[in-house]
Amino acid sequence: MMQSSEVNGFASTKLLPTHLERLAVVYVRQSTLQQVSDHQESTRLQYGLVNYAQTLGWSPDRILVIDEDLGKSGATAEGRSGFQRLVSEVSLNHVGLILGIEMSRLARSSKDWHQLLEVCALFRTLLADLDGLYDPAQYNDRLLLGLKGTMSEAELHILQQRMLTGKLNKAKRGELLFDPPIGYIRRPSGEITLDPDEQVQQVVKIIFRKFLDIGTLNGLLRYLVEQEIQLGVRVRTGSRRGELEWRSPNRMTLQNLLKNPIYAGAYAYGKRQTDPRKKQPGRPSTGRVTTDSEEWHALIHDQFPAYISWDRYQQNLDRLEANRLRAASIGAARHGSALLSGLVFCQTCQCRMTVHYSGRGQSHEYLCTRPRNYGKTVCQQVPGRSLESFVIQQILAALQPAALEASLQAATHLEQERVELHQFWQQRMERAAIEAERAGRHYRLVEPENRLVARQLAQDWEDKLSMQQKLQEDYQRFESQQPRNLSVAERAAIKTLAHDLPDLWEATTTTPALRKEIIRQLIGKIQVQVQGMSEKVSLSILWAGGTQLDTTIIRPVARWEFLSFFPQLCQRLQQLREAGYNATEISQQLNQEGFHSPKTVAPLKPAGILSLMRRSGVYQRQPHGIGTAPLAADEWWLPDLARSLNIPAGTLYQWIRRGWLEVRKQASPPYRLIAWADEEEQQRLRQLHQSSYRNRMRQQWLHKPIRLSSLNEEPSSSTSTPSL
Repeated sequence: MMQSSEVNGFASTKLLPTHLERLAVVYVRQSTLQQVSDHQESTRLQYGLVNYAQTLGWSPDRILVIDEDLGKSGATAEGRSGFQRLVSEVSLNHVGLILGIEMSRLARSSKDWHQLLEVCALFRTLLADLDGLYDPAQYNDRLLLGLKGTMSEAELHILQQRMLTGKLNKAKRGELLFDPPIGYIRRPSGEITLDPDEQVQQVVKIIFRKFLDIGTLNGLLRYLVEQEIQLGVRVRTGSRRGELEWRSPNRMTLQNLLKNPIYAGAYAYGKRQTDPRKKQPGRPSTGRVTTDSEEWHALIHDQFPAYISWDRYQQNLDRLEANRLRAASIGAARHGSALLSGLVFCQTCQCRMTVHYSGRGQSHEYLCTRPRNYGKTVCQQVPGRSLESFVIQQILAALQPAALEASLQAATHLEQERVELHQFWQQRMERAAIEAERAGRHYRLVEPENRLVARQLAQDWEDKLSMQQKLQEDYQRFESQQPRNLSVAERAAIKTLAHDLPDLWEATTTTPALRKEIIRQLIGKIQVQVQGMSEKVSLSILWAGGTQLDTTIIRPVARWEFLSFFPQLCQRLQQLREAGYNATEISQQLNQEGFHSPKTVAPLKPAGILSLMRRSGVYQRQPHGIGTAPLAADEWWLPDLARSLNIPAGTLYQWIRRGWLEVRKQASPPYRLIAWADEEEQQRLRQLHQSSYRNRMRQQWLHKPIRLSSLNEEPSSSTSTPSL
């Protein structure tokens, strides 16, 4: 404590009556709760500063003790409510003196320390420690206080650096302890080994094997839930530390399990590091980010017993990264009808093409939308059906030689999966039997007269027996649905399907997601390049084995003029027409020569040939009446009658179907329709066209002919039917 001579000397020149009118604040802080518990002498010294304040002239009721920051670090002001309260009191001009056992108790950060000094200098607040009394408004005291704050921060940095260096050196040797994950335990000697419980190990093996088969985290989670598979977790804290608990799987637990390198036998430290830019005030645990393996502080292979190999671990990471829905990744196989999503690239832009669905998902096309980022139109587009049909043909041809071998491997794989599931059920039943036997043993050991305990133990025994019986019933149902070995009929069905891959591919049980998985196993990349506006598409398929197939396919186009052979087609039409061929003969001849329609690659039809000949001027329809018998009085060709009445021709055809217009068919080819309409009939048709749709439908509903007298009549409001 400061001597009385110091109080009467320099302190008397700094301490003024205005300071005594305000509060004297004693700030008490220790960095950790362990220091508060073990280093009580430091705590007593800090609380003893109250006597020092009384020596300086403050009455006990004017001395404020702030000890809210006991057990909190002084590296930052975040989370230190006591320090923030101290600064607020000084800013309100309530404090005349701040006392601390040493300046490091107030702050170990230059930012917080100099902020406090600025506020104290502004309101003429003094600071005091065991070394003396300081006035921040004076240059010499300000210089000394700044030096003490810098040394306090440097001291903290040195301590942290020593601890961090020792921690990293221990981690590089693989000796830094950590809580082992699911499937591992730590022995009393400190060695990490596989969990001795066989069921725990079996569940971990099932997780890695099924992720290899399914390929997605959500699919793996659904499988575990459907099979009622739970995870064996060791309790890490509390009185039950080390005991085994069975918990339901969740997405985050499975993701951490697949990404943990310990399952590949590797020791790793520094997988998650702190990024200061992402830290949130008041939340010390924030700001941690996952880093690449090259940035880890330590990575030691073959340090622990492994469930999988390191290559398999890297494949799992690559698969998880590829499943992310991002432009740079292929994405997980989904249930959309686009089988080549994520595999098709634009050969011009070298970017991944997106899928555009239309018609409620019934049709789709692949688009290169990169130019849209620069305000331009789509680079190119390829219909999905034409591209996928060719790729599927190549895949089925590639799978045909290995179909039988793949079917045998599938049968073996299916049997192994069933054996593992049966083994898992057997382990569950064995565990239930052990728990029931333990509960019964506890009940038998209790004193018979102690009914208070016996009743509870009896209830526990009943619950365990009921659980055991229910588990046996569930196992019997499972065994009836999935026997261990495949039957003769199932093996024969697998071999039969292997010889008929197209039917298996098109089967309703083969989902789009499964087809996509098969395609991705065989094809790594598909590059397309449309040749202008034509139907030709240059295609380059890069197979998984490294080989490449370059070819050209045909896509549908919107117009005849876009076809690459359109000039030759028009020339050939002219030649065949001049040779006297009709539309049917022309279509047959052109199909033999390899021509096709723009919409599809299907053969040409006579109707399409007639339409093309009219558009190109090769064929002109003859006017009505040329080459046919003359019409009788008041008879009309339908197009001529429509023009005369100023009524659409389609409306006349509808009236013919409804029986509202009298017509006859031409006796000789081309069997055109001829309508009869004198002046009165023409007037009736005009009024019929001008009448309301409601009135026309009412006449048809009554099955009565529409006459001139009824066209302008409105429906009667009475229930009786009006006479027409």
